[in-house]
Amino acid sequence: MTDQSPRIAIPEPTSTEPDYNQRSWPQYAQAVEACGAVAVPVPLSESPANVAKLVATCSGVLLPGSPADVNPQKYGQNAVPECAAADSPREAVDELLLQDAFNLHKPLLCICYGTQSLNVWKGGTLTQHLTTGIDHKAGRLIAEAHPVAISEETEHLKAFIPSIMVNSSHHQAIATPGDGLDVIATAPDGTVEAVEQRGQHFVLGVQWHPERTFSGSLASQAIFRDFVDTARAWKPREIRESVSR
Repeated sequence: MTDQSPRIAIPEPTSTEPDYNQRSWPQYAQAVEACGAVAVPVPLSESPANVAKLVATCSGVLLPGSPADVNPQKYGQNAVPECAAADSPREAVDELLLQDAFNLHKPLLCICYGTQSLNVWKGGTLTQHLTTGIDHKAGRLIAEAHPVAISEETEHLKAFIPSIMVNSSHHQAIATPGDGLDVIATAPDGTVEAVEQRGQHFVLGVQWHPERTFSGSLASQAIFRDFVDTARAWKPREIRESVSR
């Protein structure tokens, strides 16, 4: 690891759809690499010990989207018919990476499913299936699906106040924010679109997909640039325990 090239741990999006991984993972990698980082793939088939060793070499964590849904039993609910199947290997790896990021105050960027994973890990709940007037499943071909209002209280999205247009490819969203997470962006229907943890290390979760619009969106570029710049400046925090021990 060098000051010029921080290493960013990015897990495979899914354990069940190789084609999805081949299509989507490179987009996250290209975005962080364009900002001067090294993208480090985290296979979902690795043992917890090997995942811990791998993330120990990284100074930032990016949790990507996924075709799966977080197991609703983890936030005290039974699955509704529209809820997609859970992906236990992805959930296990996310939990290890989240523990490492919070233990060591590593910068953490979460996108779509990754934001939902963060929220549930922090004790929050999800809306299992959105039914509003906004098409939150607009898909990857629509770069500007709907506007998002940005809170004046945000630390990480200040440049985008009062609003930006975002893409949208999800059917679930945060219902109750997890412990320490502040809502900083909402869609016109009230759907939570972004959260952050203020006063701590860099923790940002967005419901849209900035990696898909990175090449042509200044807002998307700013999100990844700020994340990578923070990872570049990260220094280990002395603690008694971490997942790498």
